[in-house]
Amino acid sequence: MKIFSCLSCPPFSSKTKLSSSPFHAIQGNLERESDKADGRKNPELAKCRIEQELKHGLKNPPFNCSFGPIGDNIFQWEGAIMGPSDTPFEDGIFLLSINFTADYPLVPPKIKFKTKVFHPNITEDGTIYMDILGPLYWAPALTIEKVLLSICSLLPDPNPEDPLNPVCKLYRTNRKAYNQKARKWTKMYAMG
Repeated sequence: MKIFSCLSCPPFSSKTKLSSSPFHAIQGNLERESDKADGRKNPELAKCRIEQELKHGLKNPPFNCSFGPIGDNIFQWEGAIMGPSDTPFEDGIFLLSINFTADYPLVPPKIKFKTKVFHPNITEDGTIYMDILGPLYWAPALTIEKVLLSICSLLPDPNPEDPLNPVCKLYRTNRKAYNQKARKWTKMYAMG
């Protein structure tokens, strides 16, 4: 993980233009054509916010999770969460891909499990079904740290109401079998 030496945002000046969103600033006198096409996208603002989150995470490491950029690309991160104690996920280390877009933090990052997880709200390809990762419940005040801690909390406390995921049915009808299979997957994919 690369540690950035300069983690400050570009300063605002009297020439800085703000759009209707307080989180979107355009530096300089003229808006670029790409900014006009999508008023939310501002890669410099997104980069600044991402760097601030990284700096905070390095200074105050969160409990049970870690995160950081892959190589030099500040918009592509990898995260890791430790399986919560006294759950089928205990002692597992679960890797996630975290991809930011130029309109972060106004839209959620794309987060997927890279490690296979047997869970009602996580598909076999790693897609996570959690309300705060969707556009309706996402809020710019959320950070990667908060999202990863929420995902960690989701592991032992799923929402088993998805009728399309067969894991939900097993979770609702036979918790013992569900726990055994989740533990088996944790041992196979998330441990050592």
